[in-house]
Amino acid sequence: MAHKSGFVNIVGNPNVGKSTFMNALLGEKLSIITSKAQTTRHRIFGIFNDDEHQIVFSDTPGIIKPSYALQENMMHFAHSTLKDADVLILMTTIKEKSLKDEMFLDTISKMNVPVLVLINKIDLSNQEELERAVAFWEERLPNTEVYPISALEQFNTDMVLKRVKDLLDEGPAYFDKDAITDKPERFFVSEIIREKVLLNYQKEIPYSVEVVIESFKEEEDIIRISAVLYVTRDSQKGIIIGHKGKEIKRVGSQARRDIERFLGKKVFLETFVKVSKNWRENEKQLKRFGYQQ
Repeated sequence: MAHKSGFVNIVGNPNVGKSTFMNALLGEKLSIITSKAQTTRHRIFGIFNDDEHQIVFSDTPGIIKPSYALQENMMHFAHSTLKDADVLILMTTIKEKSLKDEMFLDTISKMNVPVLVLINKIDLSNQEELERAVAFWEERLPNTEVYPISALEQFNTDMVLKRVKDLLDEGPAYFDKDAITDKPERFFVSEIIREKVLLNYQKEIPYSVEVVIESFKEEEDIIRISAVLYVTRDSQKGIIIGHKGKEIKRVGSQARRDIERFLGKKVFLETFVKVSKNWRENEKQLKRFGYQQ
């Protein structure tokens, strides 16, 4: 059998389950997952390999109307997936009837590549509600294929994977066949730390934090990591650190355990908090943090 390959890009509103879906297909936790919107900030490749296929899945930030420069750059990542997709997956949920940006949906309706609409979280619905949702999306995007799924329960995810394989053209592998992503270990370490920030702080605080790995030194028995959490204001620095450093210690402890599981090795993690005023609007800082090409 000839080898098939291609880019399968996943788009949709925040919190529809894009990251959960990609992680489920790969059997690896590459994208962080929380209940908060805008958890994913970057475009992350997850690479599925078997003897006859290499599928480069692309997880993207949820579609929003940007309010500041960081979000504008996040939407650049999302829009780029419409240009290089061999198959496009639009993730939605049983309750949704649109995207946060309707122009994005109009672009999808005119695409010349196969589009699969995945209605996620059907485990939270009933048959009547599901039938209405399927009918809505079949009418709204008539040239697509609609699949009800539960990414969390991995219901119908195998069916979607089989369909993606059928839709791909013959082609060589783009990456080594043992690769699971295009991102370095440092990236995933920073994302694990940022996930703990999202889980431990409320309101605007998590959205004001960027994590930078300043040092990553691998020794024989341990990996020594130094991470800086950048915030936008002095007042946020105190909240992140907490009374007598209690809050940042909790974040560091939780992150270290997950990093050790991810890297398969003992980790010594140092965390520092610094202020980079209004970094979300600072083009130079955004480029440094990897939000601009």
